[in-house]
Amino acid sequence: MMKNLLSGFIGKKNFWPRLFIALLAVLSMGVTLSFLIQVNLGTDPCTLMNRAVAAKLHMSLGNWQALMNIILLVIVLIFGATNFGFGSLFNMFLIGYTIDFCTWLWNRILPMEMFQLWSVRIGVLIPAIILFVLSAALYMDVDMGTAPYDAIPYLISVRLPNVPFRTIRIAFDLIVTLIGWILGETPGVVTVLMVLMLGPVISWMGEWLAKHFELFREL
Repeated sequence: MMKNLLSGFIGKKNFWPRLFIALLAVLSMGVTLSFLIQVNLGTDPCTLMNRAVAAKLHMSLGNWQALMNIILLVIVLIFGATNFGFGSLFNMFLIGYTIDFCTWLWNRILPMEMFQLWSVRIGVLIPAIILFVLSAALYMDVDMGTAPYDAIPYLISVRLPNVPFRTIRIAFDLIVTLIGWILGETPGVVTVLMVLMLGPVISWMGEWLAKHFELFREL
């Protein structure tokens, strides 16, 4: 178990290229989420819930997300998750703080009234969704460790082998969305798209990358 647990830190073939890709993908997720927040048409379920909880606790999103991920990490390790590595750490700590920094930056350099225009909102929304989903898929498929949030559906699927993983993931994201909504965040069209798109896109992109790039054939 310990060897598997450490495999995301050491022993991976093409370790440094994978590490760079994982870091770039996580930073891209944070930047695109900061734009989705400005557009105000919803975010991915995890960010939706985290923003709601952070607001209730009067914490920054980055601080709450780091704390939540530490708690979830302890839970998933207790229940047997082993796919942990630098990619996990990047996801746990960089996404929230990247969102905080970019939101601070946009509020100072961009006129906020521009995001009230539907032409701007749609113009930002479409590339932001595409880039976020592709970045999330790249982060998962490079296999440098799974974030605790993403490990929970996997642990559930191991214990429910007759239920398709996609069904479990969608149900999990829907529950998280409901929690965020109850706590005061409003799900939007982006949230629905994320719930439905992330699983299939990650699967498709993993197959495409393995077919076209040797780096992804050694997972």
